Order: sequence, then structure tokens, then C-alpha cells
Amino acid sequence: MLAPYRAPQGPIRVVEVAPDWCVLDKPPGLLSVPGRGPEKADCLMTRAEALIGSVFAVHRLDMETSGLIVAARTRQAVARLNAAFSERRAHKTYEALVWGEVAGDSGEIDLPLIADWPNRPRQKVCPVEGKPSRTSWRVLARMAGCTRLRLHPITGRSHQLRVHLEALGHPILGDALYGAAASRGAAPRLCLHACALDLEMTEGKISAVSPAPF
Repeated sequence: MLAPYRAPQGPIRVVEVAPDWCVLDKPPGLLSVPGRGPEKADCLMTRAEALIGSVFAVHRLDMETSGLIVAARTRQAVARLNAAFSERRAHKTYEALVWGEVAGDSGEIDLPLIADWPNRPRQKVCPVEGKPSRTSWRVLARMAGCTRLRLHPITGRSHQLRVHLEALGHPILGDALYGAAASRGAAPRLCLHACALDLEMTEGKISAVSPAPF
């Protein structure tokens, strides 16, 4: 059973503000958008709204994942940002610390994913009914007992990076949902961070970076 939601204390970082959009840096443990119930009202969007006015979510990160999120500041911008994501003009880069030493220097994971309904919110690999899901990876560094990876989700399924890396045999350190007890307890947080974001818009390009904090 997952622990009750307790939003982390402290301010969020606003990376950039434009008239139609903003880029935010989400801390680990904070919901991207409000959840069900008043106890889950505190989230990245409500904190951003208190700082810069109205914001509208167009994508999100898992609660445990940290890093960059772009949000619309006008309703007209919502459609343009949604189109950038649906047309794959949005490119996200992540860094992760994973359990064990990954063989090879780069590769691609191509495993279909589906919700594991009896064990929600977990997802699972399902060759029969799963939706196509692809992740490319590259080794950045090898350390004692773990490997630092750069990850590019080619598709955007729920928990995709976490499930794919567990299936590869290298779960992300600190992941409370996936992996064995050893990898779950190897870090005080999920070691997954959205470190770069690039969106190709008709009015120009949105680019932001955020170094991994682990």
C-alpha cells in the first residue's frame, strides 16, 4: 500500500514565463495536478497559479518524478501545446539511476504496456493487449551497483520508463512500485528526473533544461 499523500514543503521553481506558456520545475513527491479529495488539492498547478496567475496543464509527471513541465497560461495556448504533444513535436529527456550495471552503451526498449487493473496504479507489459510503447536509452555513467541513463520516451504511456526499465532488469532506484526490495530501498526518492524539454511551436521553439538533482 502506498503512503498517504503529503505534499513536500517549500516553493516551486518557475523556469521561464511567457505570455502564453510557462515552464515549471516540479519537485519529487508533488502531484502535477489536483487529485481526488481536498487532501490532494496542493499540487504543481495550484502553486504555479498562486505565483503567476492562471495555468492549464497539458501534460504531467508521476508524483514521484521530478523535473520540467510546460503549462499553458491561456486557453488558446492549450490547443497549440496539446497539438505539439500529439504531433510528436515535443521532445522530453530524462535521467535515471538504475539498479545494476547495464550491458551495452545504448538501445531501445519496445514492449507494449497496459494497466495492471488488480494492482492499480501499476502498469505491466502485455504483448497481447498492451499499447505500443518505446523508450530509447543511453548510458551516461557506471557506478558501483548502479548505472546513470539518459532516456527518451518515444511514446508517452503511463509509468512507461519505470516499467520498461524494470522489464530490462534494471529498475529505477527508489521506485516504490516497481523492482525488488533492494532497488526500492537503494535511494530515498525515485531517481527519475525530466531534465530537458523541447517543443517545436509555430511561433518558435520552447527549450528548457534542469540538471538531475541526484
